Amino acid sequence: MNLADVENQFERRTSRISAVIQELRQKIKKSKPVVEGRLVRMVGLTLEAVGCQAAIGSRCRIVPSEGASMDAEVVGFSDAKLFLMAVTDSLGLMSESRVIPLPKTENVRVGEGLLGRVIDGAGVALDQRGPILTSAAVPLEGIPINPLDRNPIDKTFDVGIRAVNALLTVGRGQRMGLFSGSGVGKSTLLGLMTRHAEADVVVVGLIGERGREVQEFIQHTLGPEGLARAVVVATPADSPPLMRVHGALRATAIAEYFRSQGKNVLLLMDSLTRFAQAQREIALSIGEMPVSRGYPPSVFAKLPRLVERAGNGNGNGGSITAIYTVLVEGDDLEDPVADAARAILDGHIMLSRKLAESGLYPAVDVEASVSRLMTHIATPEQLANVQRFRELNSTYEQNRDLISVGAYNQGSDARIDAAIAAYPYLRRFISQGLTDKSSLDQSLEDFSALVRQSMEPNQANEVA
Repeated sequence: MNLADVENQFERRTSRISAVIQELRQKIKKSKPVVEGRLVRMVGLTLEAVGCQAAIGSRCRIVPSEGASMDAEVVGFSDAKLFLMAVTDSLGLMSESRVIPLPKTENVRVGEGLLGRVIDGAGVALDQRGPILTSAAVPLEGIPINPLDRNPIDKTFDVGIRAVNALLTVGRGQRMGLFSGSGVGKSTLLGLMTRHAEADVVVVGLIGERGREVQEFIQHTLGPEGLARAVVVATPADSPPLMRVHGALRATAIAEYFRSQGKNVLLLMDSLTRFAQAQREIALSIGEMPVSRGYPPSVFAKLPRLVERAGNGNGNGGSITAIYTVLVEGDDLEDPVADAARAILDGHIMLSRKLAESGLYPAVDVEASVSRLMTHIATPEQLANVQRFRELNSTYEQNRDLISVGAYNQGSDARIDAAIAAYPYLRRFISQGLTDKSSLDQSLEDFSALVRQSMEPNQANEVA
């Protein structure tokens, strides 16, 4: 290499360095200096800081004079005060701690490495299986899709549960609610769907449940086979309310990523009620007034924003079929969260405590359940069979008391006679073992045989 070549190489490097320096200068000019604040007050779950500015949803780092620092999220403001809520436990905080606004917003690390893993609301692995290898990041709050760009729901989704497949057929991209009181079997039913549903990826959000139930769900209900294609986001009841809210948002963001890859995703969230309760804790802590049984307006604004993120994608064939459990407090169907959820979901499956106590599992109350998209994806023959099933079941339930006490005389009413003869078969059709799987085709075949038999009560053959 001669002297001229060395000089040319030096000039090129000098030019590149000058360009980088100029770019950094421009960024410094455009960037705003970070102004630190201080922590002045903590009441309940809410932290108050002064002397700094930050946007709603952004993060601040709180650095006490002693002990470890922690992150908090901006949840409100009033004049010169910022209202923060700690992402983790706030133990150790003290007055006059430094509050440093962070430049970056919360993103969710996503990728194939999440499959088979259990994480918390912050994305930290809970299964002690080493680091999670991810390849991309997506916004925690998601990216809205124009409703006119969504693919229509015109395909069926096999959940592996005979009663749901036949009587409450779910469409790919549909959002369903699973309503029940405590201890009726909704978590177990979710586990069956996780193992048996025909989905490429299953994302499970365990929001605000008992810590003991998280371990049981993963080991017993989900099992190794179900976990292999699943991602579990667990934020138990003892997690801070902000972490529980983030758990639901993170589970949805992960499902959105796999949908963007063209996957058929099943999103199971247990429960939507705990999400609403966590948001209620946050809203009440910053002074929002309750409007309905202690729930402030922001709760009913957050619910549709979460649910609307599920559904079909916009052109690549991906979909998120979502099932949200709704805990009906005291079996009261007029509970505000249950009422709001029914209005924004595409149908609901009601589990009956009365049926569960009678030994029926899953305890699906057919009369009170509905799939709003079933008429678009089911055949006319199936719809006619569903109508016949509901008619027989409703007739029996309406006359149950007369039948039970022996006050009904056989032959008095042909409709009641048919309902009495068919009822054992109707009940047997709904029943399904914890290890049994019933595909969509098999469910419809059994359903057609059941309806044919119900029209011939004296037929000896029984439906399996």
